[in-house]
Amino acid sequence: MQTNFSAAQLADPHVAESEKILRKCVHCGFCTATCPTYVTLGNELDSPRGRIYLIKDMLENGRPADTEIVTHIDRCLSCLACMTTCPSGVNYMHLVDHARAHIEQTYRRPLLDRLTRAMLAFVLPYPGRFRAALKLAQLGRPLIGLLEKLPTLKPLAAMLKLAPSSTPPASPIASPGVHAGQGTKRGRVAILTGCAQSVLDPAINEAAVSLLTRLGVEVVVPEGEGCCGALVHHMGREDQALASARQNVDAWTRAIDQGGLDTIIITASGCGTTIKDYGFMLRLDPAYAEKAARVSAVAKDITEYLAALDLPEPVRKPGTIVAYHSACSMQHGQKITRQPKELLAKAGFVVREPREGHLCGSAGTYNILQPDISAKLRDRKVKNIEATGAEIVATGNIGCITQIASAAKLPVVHTIKLLDWAYGGPKPDGVSENSLGGAE
Repeated sequence: MQTNFSAAQLADPHVAESEKILRKCVHCGFCTATCPTYVTLGNELDSPRGRIYLIKDMLENGRPADTEIVTHIDRCLSCLACMTTCPSGVNYMHLVDHARAHIEQTYRRPLLDRLTRAMLAFVLPYPGRFRAALKLAQLGRPLIGLLEKLPTLKPLAAMLKLAPSSTPPASPIASPGVHAGQGTKRGRVAILTGCAQSVLDPAINEAAVSLLTRLGVEVVVPEGEGCCGALVHHMGREDQALASARQNVDAWTRAIDQGGLDTIIITASGCGTTIKDYGFMLRLDPAYAEKAARVSAVAKDITEYLAALDLPEPVRKPGTIVAYHSACSMQHGQKITRQPKELLAKAGFVVREPREGHLCGSAGTYNILQPDISAKLRDRKVKNIEATGAEIVATGNIGCITQIASAAKLPVVHTIKLLDWAYGGPKPDGVSENSLGGAE
């Protein structure tokens, strides 16, 4: 794609980076076939190619974002399926991240939209606030029907519908400390406790720590670690996102310096995609560029790490049919496609992949901010999952678990819970005895 940025514009490193990305686009349109919003809406401007034209026009002319641009950029899930499909290597992720930051700086959203986004940014990254908000959400459930009738209040209705009826207590696993490995020491890792996942399903990290320590891996929960920053990063709140990134880089750097780390383990693939990008996000910060790159280089999804270990034979082989849903942040963001399925198969599960596995539908806060599109994608996803004839759904991202479980008849379980169970841990909550009836 030909560009016409001025020398003054290219002096801005963010614009210069986006210009390099724009130049790689050859208008081929391959991305449209795998874009969830284009497949759903059929509008060229709701495809990656269409959004690239909008972003180019906005940045090249140095103008503020307008309502049309914001509408179509907001509809992007950042699922990154377009990057998997693109033959030219267009880094759409960095381009749309820049566009969102530009929107945040130059566009004044309607009042209710501003308030909704401010509330999400204030609550979701902080486990204490999020836990309190979920308890308050129970009081608002009777209002769901009314809120859904008012277009501007649909995000509030979506929040209330997604809120669980009960919230599990905080897990001691989330507290800073060291969990010693059993037997011969095979490694030392840190684990991200994160934000929303630690509130919605703390048993995910409990299963990860349980399995890792049984395998002889020492697990560190560093002091000072927090939200990865992905939630606010995808809303264009770059200062808040970078502050979270710096906080985590500091926490993990201390852990590396104090005792060494083989890996930083992440059990939410949405977080993993962002943490692996810390090196890019902080590349212009002289105090953090090197440290952030170091952190990104050792970050791994839990399945990525386990696949590199020489695992023993599982304690039990369930023979249960599992539909594996590969989160977009897993398959497109991190290019992890083989390891989770192979681990499940080795553990004795029969793995089936749903049709249209590339189509995302949740994407962090998307199911709140774009509830209508998200619901269509969710229903399409659930239909394909249930068509596999599986007894359980396995996936590696809390956003996917929350969204799919809101409509699926099958239990939806994090992959690590099933692996922990197969290797001697407890049966995952929510999975019926009948589903695992042949296990023992």
